[in-house]
Amino acid sequence: MTDTSTDPAKRKMSPRRRAQRVRLIQYALLVVIVVVAALLADWKQIGGVFFAPDMIRTTLTQGIGSALLNTVVYTVGAFAFGMVAGTVLALMRLSSVGPYRWIATAYIEFFRGLPAIVVFLVFSLLPLAFRGLRIPFEPYGTVWLALGIVASAYLAETIRGGIQAVPKGQVEAARSLGMSAGETMRKVVLPQAFRMMLPPLTNELILVIKDSSLVYIIGVGATNYELTKFGRELSNSNANVTPLVVAGFFYLIITLPLSVLVRRMEAKAARAR
Repeated sequence: MTDTSTDPAKRKMSPRRRAQRVRLIQYALLVVIVVVAALLADWKQIGGVFFAPDMIRTTLTQGIGSALLNTVVYTVGAFAFGMVAGTVLALMRLSSVGPYRWIATAYIEFFRGLPAIVVFLVFSLLPLAFRGLRIPFEPYGTVWLALGIVASAYLAETIRGGIQAVPKGQVEAARSLGMSAGETMRKVVLPQAFRMMLPPLTNELILVIKDSSLVYIIGVGATNYELTKFGRELSNSNANVTPLVVAGFFYLIITLPLSVLVRRMEAKAARAR
């Protein structure tokens, strides 16, 4: 009888066991790195520069609430503009009219390839290039346009993908009931597409929130500071990084719940499939 205990084929480690061992090694390595970093760090210096208690109190009592509100207003306005423009661009990309497709494609590729900071710079210089030009609701209007234009290029591709994901049978059924192409798009395709697009659209919203930190480029006044500009100014005036750390924490207060929401929506969609 063959001794299976000495058979190499029997003693070979299973893929699952091998994966578990690799994970354990990775966890152990991570623990070692964290412990070494903790032992080598100058915690007194870190606390004084990044987490100074007096500067935390100063930051929380000198207008960060207004900066948080401005960040939200900038984001909501830009995202709303981006959604409307992105939907139009997506429909143009799917149009059977050639010039519509060419214009939409050129717009999307241009603004997806252009850094958002360059768009902000261009908008900040528009009054110099066109004398007498005034964008309504300054500085909010400028931020909504600059940030919304960039967002619309990304949102257009997300929306186009959502529209194309709607089964063609839904469109054919709606048309067989006598609906026009426009009615089918408004009442059948877009509602289903937006339900499927909720997770990626929420991710785009998080990106717009973070891109709102570029508002400083257009030179806003103190009452219109967003979180990053507010934190930077307070850090510069006090020679301490703590205000920027606090501002970053407030970004997390906005974005972390949205990230959790995205994961839950994706999990729900996966279960539905």
